[in-house]
Amino acid sequence: MASAYQPIQPESTARATRNLALGYLRGFLVVLVLAHHSVLAYIASPPPLPKSLLDPVRWWRAFPIIDTRAHWAGFSLFTGFNDDFFMSLMFFISGLFVWSSLRRKGAGTFARDRLIRLGIPFLVGAAIVAPIAYYPSYLQAGGHGIRGYAHVWMSFGDWPTGPAWFIWLLLAFDLVAAAIFAVMPEFGNMVARLTSGARTRPLRFFILFTAISAAVFIPMVVIYGQGWTSIGPFQFQTARLFHYAVYLIAGIGVGVYGIDRGLLASDGNLARHWGRWVAFGLIAFFASVVFVATILIRLYHAGIPPAVLGVMGGPVFAVTCAALSFAFLALFIRFATRRRWIWDSLSDNEYGMYIIHYMFVSWLQLAMLQIALPAIGKGVLVFIGVLLLSWGTSAAIRSIPGVSRIV
Repeated sequence: MASAYQPIQPESTARATRNLALGYLRGFLVVLVLAHHSVLAYIASPPPLPKSLLDPVRWWRAFPIIDTRAHWAGFSLFTGFNDDFFMSLMFFISGLFVWSSLRRKGAGTFARDRLIRLGIPFLVGAAIVAPIAYYPSYLQAGGHGIRGYAHVWMSFGDWPTGPAWFIWLLLAFDLVAAAIFAVMPEFGNMVARLTSGARTRPLRFFILFTAISAAVFIPMVVIYGQGWTSIGPFQFQTARLFHYAVYLIAGIGVGVYGIDRGLLASDGNLARHWGRWVAFGLIAFFASVVFVATILIRLYHAGIPPAVLGVMGGPVFAVTCAALSFAFLALFIRFATRRRWIWDSLSDNEYGMYIIHYMFVSWLQLAMLQIALPAIGKGVLVFIGVLLLSWGTSAAIRSIPGVSRIV
């Protein structure tokens, strides 16, 4: 199999960066992120309202606003579906173009460009968007006044950044990739050999990919549980750190082998059998829901140690994540074959939308608290508002000279 592999030249991979299906999928995933955050205030069985943002258990970082009068189990299912795969798939897509950029630019220029492309938006997200986004949390917890909010914020011991965690972690991964490229320029070719048969045998690659993902995830979830690590403005879900790295490395391998002739080839078996992969993804997800609801939750209440639950649930998460990722890749490779102006606009603005959307989420959810609507109505209205405001603001910001080169 390895003998059939030939490294992709920089000019070939440059064409891959304009892949229509992947651009549209990336935009779709950002819309899912917006929808996910828009409805978290209305899930069934939400965490309790904080009495203060300084309480030891700080659920408000994931749930800036909690609507105590409007809940819907459908939003719990939707957010659970998203959490199973969408950030992992974003790391995979990001990895597709890393090695081609390193080949074209070299490690030093690549690192400098990524510091600009990711570092500046991270600073904006952390220093501006996050404090604005979490002010409604402060108000709901009984606080008032900018001065009091600033005092509480500086008392945290770290700096909450909200969704900007993805940007800094991607930057960290990219800088590590640049260092690896500098000392081991053939690393990408080595990873690509593992993907060489994925065009005709995607299931074989899926099994290998899932096994590696589970192997790095299970020990981490056993040791650290499902919590987050927060050091200053740098946050990440501890158990998923190496899991995300595996997805990015897998993307590097697929990208080096060739987006148009490997796993993601438009005439490959992943795209040809998209229906099977979608069905498999949905079956895997609903099976995981049943497993968690009927087994893991009961064992948790029975006092089974979290480490044991991690060993049991880890493989389920790894399979579900990979199955849903492959399903969406297959769908977009198969059907996103023609340009659509609205998708082009979404693809152009998705990065800006991701950076700024969180402040619209929390303020719209705060405005909805006193409105007598069912949870589904509030969730839909908040999502529409967040989508339109984020989209329009991103487009306006990108019209500023120089900004479009970053976002």
